[in-house]
Amino acid sequence: MRRALRSGLRAAALVLAACASLCTGLTCMCQLCEKTNFTCETEGACWASVMLTNGKQEVIKSCLSLLQLKAQIFCHSSKNITRTECCYTDFCNNVTIYLPTGTDPSSKPKPWPVELTVIIIVPVCVLSIALMLTVYTCQGHHCKIIKKKRANIEEPLSECNLVNPGKTLRDLIFDMTTSGSGSGLPLLVQRTIARTIVLQDIIGKGRFGEVWRGKWCGEDVAVKIFSSRDERSWFREAEIYQTIMLRHENILGFIAADNKDNGTWTQLWLVSEYHEQGSLYDYLNSNMVTVDGMIKLALSIASGVAHLHMEIVGTQGKPAISHRDLKSKNILVKRNETCAIADLGLAVKHDSVLNTIDIPQNPRVGTKRYMAPEILDDTMNINIFESFKHADIYSLGLVYWEISRRCSVGGMVEEYQLPYYDAVPSDPSIEDMKKVVCEQKLRPNIPNQWQSCEVLRVMGRIMRECWYANGAARLTALRIKKTISQLCVQDNSKA
Repeated sequence: MRRALRSGLRAAALVLAACASLCTGLTCMCQLCEKTNFTCETEGACWASVMLTNGKQEVIKSCLSLLQLKAQIFCHSSKNITRTECCYTDFCNNVTIYLPTGTDPSSKPKPWPVELTVIIIVPVCVLSIALMLTVYTCQGHHCKIIKKKRANIEEPLSECNLVNPGKTLRDLIFDMTTSGSGSGLPLLVQRTIARTIVLQDIIGKGRFGEVWRGKWCGEDVAVKIFSSRDERSWFREAEIYQTIMLRHENILGFIAADNKDNGTWTQLWLVSEYHEQGSLYDYLNSNMVTVDGMIKLALSIASGVAHLHMEIVGTQGKPAISHRDLKSKNILVKRNETCAIADLGLAVKHDSVLNTIDIPQNPRVGTKRYMAPEILDDTMNINIFESFKHADIYSLGLVYWEISRRCSVGGMVEEYQLPYYDAVPSDPSIEDMKKVVCEQKLRPNIPNQWQSCEVLRVMGRIMRECWYANGAARLTALRIKKTISQLCVQDNSKA
């Protein structure tokens, strides 16, 4: 009786301690929190997880927010692949956990009975002999076809049920972030996804490396592979994509970031949504657009830029962000003919509380052809964040010019060209661009026939107001979005 009473009191004390921690906040061990002395604070729970990677057990310790605590995956344990534990007292995750496969140094393997060994070995031997005979007798064209089909369908999807039980990637991201607009998936889930992707074919190359189409649990994803010398660019882009509240329908959907050792060198992966139509540059080269299509493309790009530039104030707020390399090759066309802005490796963030600008330590610069006049002649004040937004607007005007040239009005459409195609070489230097844009003050030509179409006339006016030499006089992304939205309403009313 006394022992039972003692046990009950002890259990009640643990429950009270957990409740007190939830009310006042927990302090937990955090391996990635170097700036806060490897600790973190949360209103949710402490979290420790171990994952088997390349035969080694990797342990991750961190905090779970209340929202993450609601997702069952975080406190879910699985045999042989991962083991996860959540607890609710200060520093309770400061323990070493092991997978339940006999890898715990304190556990000793138990000897197997002889009978059990025989029962297992005999069927395995029989099956092995049968398999060898089958392979030996499989000859000719029929055998090759079977092998080819088998190779095509074999994909390492053993961890799909662990991470993605009957859900798409979009559902998974929505469930694990705040109403679909959070900072991204947890690190452990990102690594699990990245390490079960099967690369299919290469779809692009750039200064950073290559872009591949990959498969994860039957879904297409895009995998941007950086070389190890571009680690800074990879880290920066992953950091920007995981900014709180960045997720938006007109910004490329980030999925995961991971470093993968292929045995010879380390590859740096950035996994994102896959858009089969490719970049806006590719799309305009092979397609003309209708007036409605032009409005749709232009409005979606303005929406994406406006979301980047906008600061969201609050506990789960978003800093204002400037892209710094806006061009048609860094904008993707989605299946519904709208756009998603990509390639945030050069982006800068503004901290309005401290009034500081987080400029990446990155040797790359933006694309010379799309650089604003103040960047070309080195007169931009980099200590004022608005200056970066003004430079984005100049580049946006050039992208609109590319789209408008491909708009078909009255059966007439112009061939695709890059901005300043008739004034500078195919790979212009900064001096080439400075001479044309700053000294001669030239801008892309706006054809007279655009005046006969109301939508093209308004688009031409928007472009001119994006190209002012004085950055402060240029339109804002929000103003551009509203103007194009009005065009959309007018066009629908006519229809």
